[in-house]
Amino acid sequence: MFKPVKYSLSGITSPEYVKTVADACEFFGTMSREDALKLANNEIEFYPESAQKRNDELLDKIGTTVMPAFENDGNDGAPTDSFRKAEDKNASPAGAWGNYRLGENGKLYFIGKSEHYHASLGHAFNGYRLIDVARMLNIPNATHNNTRGYITRLHERRIIEAANGIAPGNDAETEKILASKEPRVLNRVINLETGSLAVEAGVKMMLARFYHLSPEMPAPKYAGKTPVFFIMADKAGGITGNYHGTTVLTQTFRGLWGDFREKADNDGMWKVVSVRINDIADFEEKIKKYNSGNYKTAGFLHEIIMMNYGGVKLNKEFLQKAYDLCHANDTPCLVDEIQTGMWYDTVFLFRKYGLNPDFAVIGKGFPGGEFPASRIITTAEYDNLNQFGALVTNGQEELAALSYLVTMRFVQENGEELNKVSDMFENGLRGLLKKYPKKLVAVEGMGLLASLHFHTVNEAADFTAKLHEACIDASAQLYKPDCVPGVLFKPPVTSTEATIKYLIDKLDSILAAD
Repeated sequence: MFKPVKYSLSGITSPEYVKTVADACEFFGTMSREDALKLANNEIEFYPESAQKRNDELLDKIGTTVMPAFENDGNDGAPTDSFRKAEDKNASPAGAWGNYRLGENGKLYFIGKSEHYHASLGHAFNGYRLIDVARMLNIPNATHNNTRGYITRLHERRIIEAANGIAPGNDAETEKILASKEPRVLNRVINLETGSLAVEAGVKMMLARFYHLSPEMPAPKYAGKTPVFFIMADKAGGITGNYHGTTVLTQTFRGLWGDFREKADNDGMWKVVSVRINDIADFEEKIKKYNSGNYKTAGFLHEIIMMNYGGVKLNKEFLQKAYDLCHANDTPCLVDEIQTGMWYDTVFLFRKYGLNPDFAVIGKGFPGGEFPASRIITTAEYDNLNQFGALVTNGQEELAALSYLVTMRFVQENGEELNKVSDMFENGLRGLLKKYPKKLVAVEGMGLLASLHFHTVNEAADFTAKLHEACIDASAQLYKPDCVPGVLFKPPVTSTEATIKYLIDKLDSILAAD
């Protein structure tokens, strides 16, 4: 059972702040100061015991028709051909709550990968009612980069605390971190809309050591050198295994826009080099090679759990040694925690790994699907762009920042229960691997971010189809040239022990029936 977590808007922000908000409400005539303070001081239970029990009660309804189907009135939207081909209107939401989605076909679905990996606390999480409270108190979402609000500033502080392992509210230690100019001390946050933009900001900061962002900027440290970006290889050693967003530059990192990338390589503009998964000898050889002649390693970009490549996990020892090599060769490390952030008790998985990155990118799980709100965290050393080098107009949204505060507080106060259900899920999958050695090849990932690997892509696709028939979301990545035959799962952080047992039992029954 998850621990009770209760906060008012005042408690999760500050009493002084909400007094000012209440004064503003009275000025605008929308609410008396007294009523505004009452609303702001009303505590909301984030995940009541009744909600946890209801999540468990609905497990037996998964895959059944629980209401009449919605008869589509001809509204098919105006998608591109590729979106139209991929869509499944039957599973489109007629409603959603907890760990479930009600499809337009009237059936109940279990969100086995937290929708597309971002509904970390499930749907309609009660803690997000604080966002409704903030709206009622006229706290705006839209603001400007030059007028960043109190909640935005506060959530940046809380992010820095979590990234440095500081308990929330330890102001003395936080101030020391914020003032640091030392390398690899994460103490800067840029607020962006999507993970793609956040990673792109990191790439820009790396490129700023080779090229001028604008004429008035200082001379780049490695001007004239060809920047070389290290990314994780696929199983064949190629560059299709990584995934760091959908901007043009990062798409070239994973094999798209091939002729464009080759021209950039041939002209010495930039180069992309893959390093083999968990192969430190390959990493050492390549970092030596690409820090000689006219080459200079510009950065090492990686996920820890490669959820866009079969859920393959990078080993702690490999990453720690790779980071040591990067630090020795003045090569910044960017850990992409868009997938892993907020799915572990430490909030950041890189903290479990003992890593000291120069950049950490977060999103998806932090705002819990309530807003598109990603962040890049970096150091004083890489604070090398002007204001317009990485910003987006809507990056400083107050209510999006509040969603961060809610999600972080729930996970930080429920780390013990999260570890319990995470271990239960991973151990359950490993039990299936042992039980069905002729059907399963491996279990990859860590905790709730996990995948079952099959012998062939067709077997993985067939298993996924059977899960979908049972109204359990899972995915097999069939869009890459060198596909890993894995079926991916990412249940919400709010999954109970009963939920995990149901899911493992369902996987077992499908494997047994084949």
